[in-house]
Amino acid sequence: MNLRRTLLLSLLIIGFYSCTTTEEIQYADAIYSNGKIYTADSSNSMVEAVAIKNGRIISTGALEEVNKLKGDSTQSIDLNGATMTPGFIEGHGHMMGLGFNELDLDLLPVKSYDELVKIVAEAVANAEPGEWILGRGWHQSKWNTENEMMVKGFQTHNKLSEVSPNNPVYLRHASGHAGIANTKAMEIAGVLQMSKESLNETEVDGGEIIRDELGNPTGIFNERAMTLITKHIPKNSPERMGKALQLATEACWRNGITSFHDAGIDTTTIDLYHQAKEQGKLGVRMYAMLTGFDQSLLNRWYEKGPEIDTVDYLLTIRSIKLNCDGALGSRGAWLLEEYTDRSGHFGMPTLPMDFVLETSRKGLANGFQVCSHAIGDRANQEILDRYESAFTEYPNITDHRFRIEHAQHLHPDDIPRFGELGVIPAMQAIHMSSDRPWAIDRLGEKRIVDGAYVWQSLIETGATIVNGTDVPVEPIDPLASFYASVSRKTLEGTPENGYEPRQKMTREQALKSYTINAAYGAFQEEALGSIEVGKLADFTVFDEDIMTIPEAEILNTKVIKTVIGGEVVYENN
Repeated sequence: MNLRRTLLLSLLIIGFYSCTTTEEIQYADAIYSNGKIYTADSSNSMVEAVAIKNGRIISTGALEEVNKLKGDSTQSIDLNGATMTPGFIEGHGHMMGLGFNELDLDLLPVKSYDELVKIVAEAVANAEPGEWILGRGWHQSKWNTENEMMVKGFQTHNKLSEVSPNNPVYLRHASGHAGIANTKAMEIAGVLQMSKESLNETEVDGGEIIRDELGNPTGIFNERAMTLITKHIPKNSPERMGKALQLATEACWRNGITSFHDAGIDTTTIDLYHQAKEQGKLGVRMYAMLTGFDQSLLNRWYEKGPEIDTVDYLLTIRSIKLNCDGALGSRGAWLLEEYTDRSGHFGMPTLPMDFVLETSRKGLANGFQVCSHAIGDRANQEILDRYESAFTEYPNITDHRFRIEHAQHLHPDDIPRFGELGVIPAMQAIHMSSDRPWAIDRLGEKRIVDGAYVWQSLIETGATIVNGTDVPVEPIDPLASFYASVSRKTLEGTPENGYEPRQKMTREQALKSYTINAAYGAFQEEALGSIEVGKLADFTVFDEDIMTIPEAEILNTKVIKTVIGGEVVYENN
């Protein structure tokens, strides 16, 4: 009787486990193979195949092993020798700025003031009288011909006003930290000619109206003075906002971008993102920073607490963006020593440093990361000082991951502090490529060599660099920034050995700066940033092996597939 019972029990156990094993096999939805697959994991490994199911990675490794998860309905995706990496993450950009650049005048390609004026004249010809003409992207230091009339390093509005007498025009500098307005726009804003004795009547703290020697406004509005014009520009309609988001999303897909760190959004944009998420129209994973310019917005979120999406990672709002100084191109970056090409001028803070300290304290107390824009060496130093004070007051919060956005020009004494304090430098390598040829005029050789775009020096301190483009300041193309990271050359391939070549990243460092490091910079490294089991199936597929091809060929490489959550959202074979 006991023997019979034991045999029956054994058979039942064997049957149970046989059925359970069969039922638990998770056959893959798709298997990627026959290409070079870089995982960006801790060992920089390469694998032969990747299996995904329900939008996540369930296996990586040798093709023979991964193919054990191949079922009747599994899709086999042949990479045909292409290169697959984790999905590229835009570590610092402006999503709506990218979208509006698609709708407004895109002035990034402009090579002279006359060309800019011609583009505006064409827009005026197609506009109704009184309609605003808007655009962004001009940069006087990148023009190949110098305008005959320059005041404090900028062109004047005169030619622009001549072609647009009945339409207000406002065109943002590529950096976003300055703009040029025509006469009509300045009339609407009430910015009129002034005598030398009354130059301060309409000045703005943290900003500057550039004026000529007679007190006339030249049309250039720097930093917070831009609001004198921008507050009169009609607000965007919901339809225009939605269209801009759609166009920005499509641009991300074309460029292999699967996640996007949006550096400073307001209430209107937050509402737009929530609506898009609910409607299934948020096409990239958004990590959004609250704009620090709106104190009431911050106070509401301090009470509410962070919004952290740990399911599909489509929309997370857990950080605050502070704009603390200006840009080097507009001479608004806040420096410890005067500008080499503008005597007596040091740039300017655009927020009080007391507010940086207050926000750092409240961020730590309420679970928010603080991300401060700082380009000049003084701005970086002042912010590091405030961060350090706040960290001392909250010693139990060790995983804060506070960031400095750009960190372009540092005093040598401040470089080690990034690693020591655990502050993330979120830097855009393309800025070195784009700015370095003229940045030396602003800073002089010593400051450039000692502390400008010092990627390798920061990595050596233990800092984690997050890469990106600062779109629409630069085009969103990550390959241009990847190329700049490893070559330290302009996009024309000069100089031969790169600028300050000791600061080059290795290709492994550059890849990680766009993938796992960027995920870490958003507290999302458990789900994003590398090709590992359990993570979301976000991939970028290139037609060439960016890790091994000659440097010059990187810029000719194309994105041929973008995959988000296992879904192919872009394909160009």
